[in-house]
Amino acid sequence: MESNAREYEALVVMDYCAEYRGLVKAGLADHLIVGPLEAQLSVSDWMQVLQANPHIVLERHKAEIGTDRWREICTRIASAVRRLDRDQLVVVDEAHFVAPQRQKLPQPVKELATTGRGAGTSTMWVTQRTAEIDKTILTQCQARMIGGFDGGEIGPLAGSIQYPADLHDPGADLPPSRVPDELLPTGRERPSSLQKHKDESGSITGTEWIYSDDDGERQRVNTGRVSMNSTHYGSEGNDLNAPEYA
Repeated sequence: MESNAREYEALVVMDYCAEYRGLVKAGLADHLIVGPLEAQLSVSDWMQVLQANPHIVLERHKAEIGTDRWREICTRIASAVRRLDRDQLVVVDEAHFVAPQRQKLPQPVKELATTGRGAGTSTMWVTQRTAEIDKTILTQCQARMIGGFDGGEIGPLAGSIQYPADLHDPGADLPPSRVPDELLPTGRERPSSLQKHKDESGSITGTEWIYSDDDGERQRVNTGRVSMNSTHYGSEGNDLNAPEYA
């Protein structure tokens, strides 16, 4: 988002978990918490909000706006976005809630993914649950960044990637011969699956991802080598301890 925000006339981030305030602090966007009052805004109202704030992070009020209501709000925002004639980047966080596979895809959300590009609108769909997001969204993505998953959680993407799906399983021990040369790790022979890099204290300093696009480019990316001004606000949560047996 940071790399592309200034390349567009407008940026709209639908922030489900309050993770993208870093874009605001970095001066790349304004900030609006979407609560009960904002939930009542019509498509026309949202058009006015987005026109007055071309670069904006729309943060869901966690205590007041549930998932179903958030989906309805995002559908109206998507409709407002499609009516604005401008070059814009739209980011949908936790996209499997906005475009779930097991529910009918709202028409404005479908249009955002399928025809928005022709009208100058680019979209980014962020999800940890690719198996739960609508296939229409996935098939329209021209580029993909896929990190580590456990087992078969890649879901519908597994058939479209041109390399072993278990490359994304951090616990897999793949022989280098099964991995395309451009996706082999640098500076080590094993493991060849995607890994998290940690410092001496155990803190994560970077994670490996696979980037691929429709032009055939593929590369392994280490986030530890990416320089950003924006801080990501998100807790990994606390680990649960297993019961101790006497």
